[in-house]
Amino acid sequence: MTTIIAIANQKGGVGKTTTTINLGAALAENDKKVLLIDLDPQGNASTGLGVDHDKRDVTTYDLLSGESSLRDAIQDTTVAGLHIVPATTDLSSADLELIDNAKRSYLLSETLRNVDASTLGYDYILIDCPPSLNILTVNAMVAAHSIIVPLQSEFFALEGLSQLILTVRDVRQTANPTLRIEGIALTMYDKRNNLSLQVEEDARENMGEMVFETVIPRNVRLSEAPSFAVPVLTYDSNSKGSIAYRALAQEVIERTTKKKAA
Repeated sequence: MTTIIAIANQKGGVGKTTTTINLGAALAENDKKVLLIDLDPQGNASTGLGVDHDKRDVTTYDLLSGESSLRDAIQDTTVAGLHIVPATTDLSSADLELIDNAKRSYLLSETLRNVDASTLGYDYILIDCPPSLNILTVNAMVAAHSIIVPLQSEFFALEGLSQLILTVRDVRQTANPTLRIEGIALTMYDKRNNLSLQVEEDARENMGEMVFETVIPRNVRLSEAPSFAVPVLTYDSNSKGSIAYRALAQEVIERTTKKKAA
């Protein structure tokens, strides 16, 4: 069975797209077949995986509007075993265009959880959500089995998390009762910084085992990789960022495998 995970945080600049790209690459490195759904109108995940704007003929907007099937929207990336459905700024109008659609919160779910999607053989589908709690993020939550929350190691980080958890609770009660938080990934972590250490302590104290053991460090290579349109695992396989995302992928595999067996 395909495991569908939304990477979500309504706050921008927390490493959400970086996590989606590099977690996807690390899972593919573990011989998992991975599909990335770019659900952010900025299309940064698409750019970061080498999909040029002029090659985004079929996008996630076409999926939501019903103008394309999932099979026709999938493209290869620079990483073996990792595919993508790209995004363009067309997605930014989705809120207004879908307002009169009674099924507007279920459009992505109907695409990713249907019989046709199950025949594609993906182990994981990762959804890169926009930095807001809009109809696109709600679609991701309704479609997903679980959510990974990138949490920047900075002041006020946990305050934003509480709003996301309330949204997850609402989605559970109304549209996706089995939705769970797979884990919280601390990003942009600097062990030399007392603030990072304090945020980690607070997160683990408040959220317990929900917080992944792996922390994603501040790393120059992680910042440089997107400008070369490749994941950091390709750009510098031995960097601290690459090592961290490999460790995070192992935790994700262990957690999701355990859930499937339960």
